[in-house]
Amino acid sequence: MRSLWLLGALFGLLTLALARTTEEVVIESIVGPEAPTGDYKHPASVTELDNGDLYVVFFSGKGEYRDDAASVFGMRLKKGQNRWSAPVAIARNPFHSLGNPVVWQAPNGWVWLFYVTRYGEIWDTSRITAKISKDGARTWSESFMLTFEAGTMVRGLPIVLEGGDYLLPVYHEVGNDPEKTSPDCTSFFLRYDPRTSVWTESNRVRSRLGNIQPAPAVIVGQHLVAFCRRGGDYDGQPDGWLVRTESHDNGRTWSPGVDSKFPNPNAGVDFLRLQSGHHLLVYNDSFSERTPLRVALSVDGARTFPHQRNLLAKPDGDYAYPTAIQTRDGRIQVIFTDARKRVMRAIFREDAVLRR
Repeated sequence: MRSLWLLGALFGLLTLALARTTEEVVIESIVGPEAPTGDYKHPASVTELDNGDLYVVFFSGKGEYRDDAASVFGMRLKKGQNRWSAPVAIARNPFHSLGNPVVWQAPNGWVWLFYVTRYGEIWDTSRITAKISKDGARTWSESFMLTFEAGTMVRGLPIVLEGGDYLLPVYHEVGNDPEKTSPDCTSFFLRYDPRTSVWTESNRVRSRLGNIQPAPAVIVGQHLVAFCRRGGDYDGQPDGWLVRTESHDNGRTWSPGVDSKFPNPNAGVDFLRLQSGHHLLVYNDSFSERTPLRVALSVDGARTFPHQRNLLAKPDGDYAYPTAIQTRDGRIQVIFTDARKRVMRAIFREDAVLRR
């Protein structure tokens, strides 16, 4: 009897080991050219709602600069189901183009929708606009202005700080060249106190090539790190690194931006603190192309990232603007766009990267 029990236990352990070692990344399309929202679908964002639903938003229209009526659309994946709802417009402006939507449910249950409204032909005329939902992203408030300074934009998810304040990563884009990001572009952060409903602004992060679209994460306590998209053009350059900045006072002030060890083709990234306390960076591992889309895992407080793997790596790929969350079940979900025509999702667990 004991030998049978031991045999069963060994079989169970073997089965568990095989399940762990065969776990891989699942890639799926959420919405593509078949949806009549417009040919252009880029970028996208995701949040997990209190009831376990996933909610994705994306910007869509005729093109990045060719459609003053382009809108923000939302889609829902109900908990336990595998079919997304049809996209529904949740933010429109009949006179100005919208872009860069970010959706996030705060600890108090409110769902925030941040996006930019472009008042001219290029993005440095934009301001940050927002809406809130108090019923799980089913209905939305009227839009309201969050910033009034021309060129202020949003792209990444907020994070909750020690003490309960929210930190929204934003940036200031200047220059009139849509094919080049000026070295005068800066990243900064808007801090929201939910007790007083007051927003305050951090200092601005400056760097050698300029930087935009910061992606912050808490390291421990009041120590934060953010990785930012570099400035420059899209042709690629051998010194075009992701920009790194740090805060040691809970996000109030940030260090000057310095070159990291990660290449960046002038493309968005995301940075996430996992439930384990480890940190995940999602980026394009290239100086010139938005492929491959790669993840790097740190287990030492973002000092080193020895565990890495590609999510997608087709030579002609165009995988951009990743947004990463970890859902309550422990799975990591990365939402990104493919060639600006399709919103995609990668699903995996930390172990799929850690054992690399």
